[in-house]
Amino acid sequence: MKKFTFAALAVPLMWVLLLLLFFSSNKIHAQETIVLSGVVKTADGTPIEGVTVWQQDTDNGTQTNEQGFYTINISPNAVVVFEYIGYKTQSIAVTGKVLNVTLTADDDILEELVINAGYYSVKDKERTGSISKITSKEIGQQPVANPLAAMQGRMAGVNITQSSGTPGGGFDIQIRGRNSLRTEGNAPLYIVDGVPYPSQSASDPNVSIYSFSGGNISPLNSINPSDIENIEVLKDADATAIYGSRGSNGVVLITTKKGSSDKTTFSLLSTTSVSTVAGYMDLMKTDDYLKMRRDAYVNDGISTYPANAYDVNGTWNQDRYTDWQKEFVGGKAVSQNTQFSVGGGSGQTSYLFSAGHRNDATVFPGDFGYKRTNFSINANHQSKNKKFDTQINIMKTSQKNNLMSADFTKEMYLVPNAPELYDNQGSLNWENNTFLNPVAKLNGIYRSETEDLISNVTLRYKMLENLIMSVNGGIFENALNEVRTTPSTIYSPSLNRTSAESVLHTSDSKRKGWIIEPKLAWNLNGAYGRFDALIGGTFEERTQQAFSLQAGNFTSNELIFNVANAGIKMILFDTESRYRYMAAFARLNYTLKDRYIVNVTGRRDGSSRFGPDKRFGNFGAVGAAWLFSREKLFDDSSWLNFGKLRISYGLAGSDLIGDYQYLNTFGISRYKYDGVSGLEPLRLFNPDFSWETNKKLEGALELEFFKGRLSSSVAWYRNRSSSQLVGIPLPSLTGFNSVQANLAATVENSGWEFVLRSSNIIGKDFEWSTGFNMTIPRNKLIAFPNLEESTYAARYHVGLPTSIVKLYKYTGINKETGIYEFDDVNKDGVLNADDRQTKVNLGVTLFGGLQNSFKYRNWTLDFNWMFVKQKVYSPDYYGSYLGSFNNQPARAADYFSEDNKDARYQIPTTGANSKALQAYQNYNSSDGVVIDGSYIRLKSLQLQYTLGSQWLRGKTLTVNLQGFNLITITKYWGSDPETHGSFLPALRTIAMGLNINF
Repeated sequence: MKKFTFAALAVPLMWVLLLLLFFSSNKIHAQETIVLSGVVKTADGTPIEGVTVWQQDTDNGTQTNEQGFYTINISPNAVVVFEYIGYKTQSIAVTGKVLNVTLTADDDILEELVINAGYYSVKDKERTGSISKITSKEIGQQPVANPLAAMQGRMAGVNITQSSGTPGGGFDIQIRGRNSLRTEGNAPLYIVDGVPYPSQSASDPNVSIYSFSGGNISPLNSINPSDIENIEVLKDADATAIYGSRGSNGVVLITTKKGSSDKTTFSLLSTTSVSTVAGYMDLMKTDDYLKMRRDAYVNDGISTYPANAYDVNGTWNQDRYTDWQKEFVGGKAVSQNTQFSVGGGSGQTSYLFSAGHRNDATVFPGDFGYKRTNFSINANHQSKNKKFDTQINIMKTSQKNNLMSADFTKEMYLVPNAPELYDNQGSLNWENNTFLNPVAKLNGIYRSETEDLISNVTLRYKMLENLIMSVNGGIFENALNEVRTTPSTIYSPSLNRTSAESVLHTSDSKRKGWIIEPKLAWNLNGAYGRFDALIGGTFEERTQQAFSLQAGNFTSNELIFNVANAGIKMILFDTESRYRYMAAFARLNYTLKDRYIVNVTGRRDGSSRFGPDKRFGNFGAVGAAWLFSREKLFDDSSWLNFGKLRISYGLAGSDLIGDYQYLNTFGISRYKYDGVSGLEPLRLFNPDFSWETNKKLEGALELEFFKGRLSSSVAWYRNRSSSQLVGIPLPSLTGFNSVQANLAATVENSGWEFVLRSSNIIGKDFEWSTGFNMTIPRNKLIAFPNLEESTYAARYHVGLPTSIVKLYKYTGINKETGIYEFDDVNKDGVLNADDRQTKVNLGVTLFGGLQNSFKYRNWTLDFNWMFVKQKVYSPDYYGSYLGSFNNQPARAADYFSEDNKDARYQIPTTGANSKALQAYQNYNSSDGVVIDGSYIRLKSLQLQYTLGSQWLRGKTLTVNLQGFNLITITKYWGSDPETHGSFLPALRTIAMGLNINF
């Protein structure tokens, strides 16, 4: 943790001063021209980038930037024209130096607005599929390092959860639920500028498991949110079928920003933020803790405190109290993010170059943190005859994460009267070898270095007016090196451990791949309607190398990072795999009378992950839409300006099972014969399993009222995933635990999605718009042949969600013994697995978000509330038994005694009471540790002020104050209902930044 000082704000303040000096040095325009500036927005207050602004009857023009801002030199009293496709052109006589404009949708050409559907673009009003989208405006309102964090609470059907507040950590994303029984089988497909990007973490859990929850490191950490133009999520069969098997779990399309051929522009963004733990758990103070410990000894019949009971036997000061939460996770993590870009071009060529650096500290003690440096370049060129154009994108990212080898959050349970961490000389305090000082763990280090490259080239040639041939080619490369050290210095000196007992874990992972996709697009407008056709192919290859090593018996801790110094070296794994994929796809879209639309998509996929006779699968979808508002019945409607019914059905698949799963595979044996290492079988041959299949059905209604002031949509979906790719259990005598196969189980995800947008107030100086989304997901296992006879019987139940857990039924505390009791379901007098029949759903049952945007002159205020309804494990599940040598939640002071028989917790024990200890273990496997983890959270807030350009001469300066995870309303009594685990919770962040465009 780095200390927060005024120096942390030096960078943005320095820029402010330099820019003020720069701007003040500019001379005033000559009297024959004036500088006109302003912001162009839609009716709901969204800034519009790319609006053409020009002085009438001249060639003098410009375009708005991503904040909708423009500036132009014009003649006094001139007429200025604002033009943007899909909106009514406005011509306004200028009377001042500031002119803010609100463009209104042109109902006659609104269908010309297009959105990205992956391999093709579709008119927004005519799409038959389900696509959610956020733009750079929403992304830029949040001080986040990962694009997934910017999506939270903003998309219906897309549930994203942060797994840890440690910088560089991971996220879990579910698009319309979990289709597969395997966690790794639920990952969506990420497409970055046309290039597939890995969805799985490359981290080695052996190295990262103690620093991040589940060892999860998000691969999207490498993508700078400031470089993103928009993110679209494809959800239903009609939208995802063009991606075939890869789109089974949804598709996340990330499109980066592009340059403009108007003029050279420069942009500088600098943000400083401070992050802290949003909430602390209420833990016992010293008096309550010591009383609990003494009562535990009394309950166990121990009258003389043991020599190692330092907290109660007088060895440690019993009047001492330390709030260890503030000691270990109570710091201020200061972060600095700087982004620079230059764009421009002329004629048929445009470009955009950007570079950024991010430095995130941690709330833990010690000088730790995460750094990311990124570069990107985009170039576009079009021939003079406009028949040929090309686009090139390159993104390069370097990440370095330097952390302690283990998350410190669990150390908050250190006993409250434990000694000080450091002695008078500033050295670690071991309190005469009675104290296992947790700060010694800072001597253990986790380090990772990641290098990423994404690059693609798109070539497009217009062969005929209605026939376009194109090819997209791209590559990605990812290299990750991780190191975790466990030196002997993390232990007490009394143990006399030396560097011979120090351990180093190191891992190297390299992933790279290429893709080539040729396409041919054709369209025809005729008397019988409009046809749009697309055919293409995909050729893709990915390779991965992974190496992990454990080393020990070092001659010196100073050389612990040098494997050559280790006396013992053990290779944990050394693997190389190759994945090849090919496909042919086609799409035919037919539109009749501009209101009846049918969209048919098909794809034939081939994957190297299946046997020779099972490698190819056929997938497809059909979608239809009726734009009923274009019927004559609604021609004179004054309240309904758009209405659409749409429906889709299709089949997708999945091959997310890893490589070579169908083969007999062998590995280097851990044992030697006659001093020689041999081979041992790792997997049985089974060439007969094939694709998981996902049948998707959706129906939706979309409406717009009052000239676009109010819009809404409601969608119902049902996905059924079958032929589950899981390991079929085998008898132990076979020598294998399982064999890969298709399990005849079916998982159903269904639900309702609601979206509402409104422009509440549109005035000259004040505007207010609102957005709302809500999803009600339902998940259940609808088929599983012979479940009760399988090893999955204790995990799943037909007709219930796959996220259920089977637990004991907690019935309360025995009034005589003071020990937890549970329902003996079969009444056999023994509590065992057969009695774990209480089924609790730990999945999310409702989620959504509420966004509001206010604008008053040059001020804007945007905020986003997100809400989640769920059940989770309580902090008791992650803690220790009452009476142990660990602190407890303050509420645990309400434990059973003769004077308190209606207590919340059972009698404390030091561990000597076997019945109480067993009851605690049963309690941890009961519904007693499941609580309501629902919450409403102010996820993001931004207050922004844009300086007028009267004195800035064509330049803009925007100052903003941002917040993230600011307020949480919940019944959950732990630190954070979102992460609800034993790792660092999501942090509260307050950021101040400025953005200069010139």
